[in-house]
This record gives sequence, structure tokens and C-alpha cells, in this order.
Amino acid sequence: MLTQIDHLIVATDDLDEAQRQCVALLGRTPCWTGSHPSFGTRNVIFRLENTYIELLAPEGEGPVADALRAYLAESGPGFYALALGTEDADAAVAEMRKRGLSPSEPVEGLAHDDPSGAFRRFRNVWLPGEDTRGIRMFVIEHLSEPELLPLSLPVGAPDAVVKRVDHVVMMTREPEEAIDFYEGKLGIRLALDRTFEKRGLRLLFFRLGGTTLEISSPLRSDAELGAGQANPESDHLWGVAYSVGDAEAARARVLEVGLKASPVRDGHKPGTRVFSIGGSPLGIPTLVIEPASN
Repeated sequence: MLTQIDHLIVATDDLDEAQRQCVALLGRTPCWTGSHPSFGTRNVIFRLENTYIELLAPEGEGPVADALRAYLAESGPGFYALALGTEDADAAVAEMRKRGLSPSEPVEGLAHDDPSGAFRRFRNVWLPGEDTRGIRMFVIEHLSEPELLPLSLPVGAPDAVVKRVDHVVMMTREPEEAIDFYEGKLGIRLALDRTFEKRGLRLLFFRLGGTTLEISSPLRSDAELGAGQANPESDHLWGVAYSVGDAEAARARVLEVGLKASPVRDGHKPGTRVFSIGGSPLGIPTLVIEPASN
């Protein structure tokens, strides 16, 4: 039914500034800069090895533009939505309905790239917030050639630029209900369920197409679920962890372009090296990971 974490959507009211921040953060240039004529939005895309980051801003009239403006007015720029990939939107709709969800019928969309004049076609299936526990989420089937979204070109040494999204972080107060939704209804494999008493967290790790969805749940009912949200008590998208070849080289690169970064430290997973990006670029708490060597 679902094949991958297709892309992450970042809402912004200043697309030029968001693009500059994303180039600095990833060390890569955009592979697509254009618009969705029927949505009333403009976008900039950065393709990584396993998914892509889409910066999205309202421009004209349309339901997506209206929803973006409402979100930006309430919450400001940040992690807006999660797109899950499928090879067959009709089959995905049928399966999700069989599992008790209420997806929309597939809706065709069109995207235009300004520099090349190219068009991409796709079909979106929207999931209501009642189904997704408040997370903005949809399923997408791409109808155009993958070559229209090539890997974003690096603007730094290969080991110093971001290669892929390692994991996406979400927050919940109801981990059992999250398991029922992501594994039971969406069919995403629960790879690990661990409680960390010292950290005060229960972490759920779901794996889809080589990318991890990490859902964090505080053990204490009075613990903060995550700041910066219009409703911090509801489930919400929170942060992103990116993978690089060399953490020290990546940290030096981001400092050189004016971002703030913590010192490199050992990660929770043995053999990993990590550092945090200061100031939450793009409005998103961000971690950079050097994976353990094989």
C-alpha cells in the first residue's frame, strides 16, 4: 500500500529566505523551483537520497493556499505536513478504507518548474485530521518521470553535505493509539518500541522505505509535549534528523555559512556521532547524524 516517506513539507511566508536557510542547512541547491497553479502555492524542492524537502508558500487563491495562510498566522513557519508514497493511489484508498480510515478520492495535481518549464503530474489522497490524530498527512502517487526531480547538487565536500533524512520526529501523549494508526491502519512496520526511564520517554520507531518515523511520548503526564505548536497537547510533527558522512566536516560547513551548531557528541545509538543545529532553521528542531560505520 505505502512504499516510502515521499516528502516533508515546510510551510513558509518567505520562500526566498527559506530557500537560503535550506541551502545552508543541507549544503545542496534546489532541484525544482515553481508553483502549483490549482493550489495557489509556490514551492522549492530539495531532493535527497531517500526523500525530498518541499518548501511551500501561499501565493494566490486556492484551498491549499488558504490552509497555509491559516497555519502560518497561527503557528508561524515550520514543519507543516508529511507525504507518504504509493505506486497505486486507487489501491491505497481501497485498502485504507478497508482498515477503517476515510481517505478522499485521488485528486490529480500539476506542478510547474519555472527554470526549465517542465510540468510534473501526481495524484494526492487526503487523510482527514480525525484519522491522522491531527497530523497533516496525505498519500501521493507520482505520474511523471522520476528524472524530473533529480538529486539536489552539493555545494560542499561530499561528506559535509546532507545525504538523506535519517528520521522524522513526531510527538504524542497516546502511544498505543499511535501504534494502532501507523501500524494497524497504515501498515507501517513498528521496528522498535523502547522506554527510556532516564530520559522520561517512550519511543516508537516505525520504518517505511528506508526512513524512520520516530514517535516520542513522555512518560509523565505533566511533561511538555513540544513547544511552538498552536495546540501543543495534540499529536504533531516536531523535528527532523539528517544523515551526513562526517559530522565534524558537516558542523564546520554549517558554521561557515552562519548557522549555529552544538559540539559533536556521541549519539544514543552506539557508533553514531551527532550535533544539533541551533535556532531551529526553517522553524524545525534539527539534528545531524553521522551513522555508525559498518
